[in-house]
Amino acid sequence: MRDKKLFVLAGEVSGDLHASEVVKVVHEQCAGLRVFGTGGKRLRALGADLLYDVDDLSIMGFVEVLKQGFFLRKVMSDLKRKISVEKPDVALLVDYPGMNLVMAEYLHRLDVPVIYYISPKVWAWKEKRVRKIREYVDHLMVIFGFEVEFYRRHGMEAEFAGNPVVEEVEKHHLPPKEDFLRKHGIMEEQMLIGLLPGSRKQEIAFVFPEMLRAAEMLQKKYNVVFLLGKASHVNGRLYDDYCRDSRVRLVDCSAYEVMKYSNLLLVTSGTATLEALCFGVPMIVLYKTGWLNYAIGKRLVRLHSISLANLVTKGLYLREQVVPELLQDDMTAEKIFEKASYLLDNDKAAWEMHRELLAAKERLGVASPSKKVASAICRYV
Repeated sequence: MRDKKLFVLAGEVSGDLHASEVVKVVHEQCAGLRVFGTGGKRLRALGADLLYDVDDLSIMGFVEVLKQGFFLRKVMSDLKRKISVEKPDVALLVDYPGMNLVMAEYLHRLDVPVIYYISPKVWAWKEKRVRKIREYVDHLMVIFGFEVEFYRRHGMEAEFAGNPVVEEVEKHHLPPKEDFLRKHGIMEEQMLIGLLPGSRKQEIAFVFPEMLRAAEMLQKKYNVVFLLGKASHVNGRLYDDYCRDSRVRLVDCSAYEVMKYSNLLLVTSGTATLEALCFGVPMIVLYKTGWLNYAIGKRLVRLHSISLANLVTKGLYLREQVVPELLQDDMTAEKIFEKASYLLDNDKAAWEMHRELLAAKERLGVASPSKKVASAICRYV
């Protein structure tokens, strides 16, 4: 009897994390299953045979993707060749729609069952991709409750797996705040503001300098200490290059420490806003990219909010925002300072935001999504 095989395609660090949690459970439920495809250090640590690493595949922005077109086509060609040789029993595609929808079609032609975990954000843009998902995906597992109804409107059943962010956050047990303050020599009366500038070079380059300028302004007005959350997979020197000329006191922390202990967060739009929502931390969401990327995105994206925190809290269609967003030309140190000062000076507004964020957390589900996805995989092997 030949080995059972699972093909996994994760193209970003977050995809590697979520895929690895699934594969851990799969190994428990389906012993001997061999895993191959693309991913990062977490999948590799579980014994996956990886043709490409997420460090090579994590490309952000329309223009950057176009520039890397030849390389990405080579990746897909190599993966198709490997799939045709290995003949996997089932495929797990995680997020990363540009490549995963192409691979879903190829896998479907080879009669390989396709499980898609973390749906493409077709509710935000490129809605026409729903047709491909309906045609080529055997089991769609979504992470937001509103996605189930969205796909039902398009004649497709999707299963709400729960959100992996909740699963990840609840695995971390951090010490009480007083222990943290004592460890870093921070006085109880000092406010803590968290800085989460992102995990991609482009994000950090566009957002972090304005964050630091705003921090300098806030430091003059408040008795405050700033907590800096550095992404573990990013070389720390990248952050240090921007901090070198700053007069702000920065305490290096993990992202979850920043979220747990801060009174307020300045956070780059992305998964971090969803993680912060789980802690109920008042936040200001920041985003900036190259002008051409932004111009293209503005024409394509149909949402009133870009942050996941606002989408989960208020849904797809309401214009109201719980969390302020400062985007592109509005993302200046002066405007960050203005929004931050309002929340720091207005306890009622900060508490209301805290309350709404924690209420929204309940909509993310409590069951383990990794177990649900693993069970779906094991049904095919």
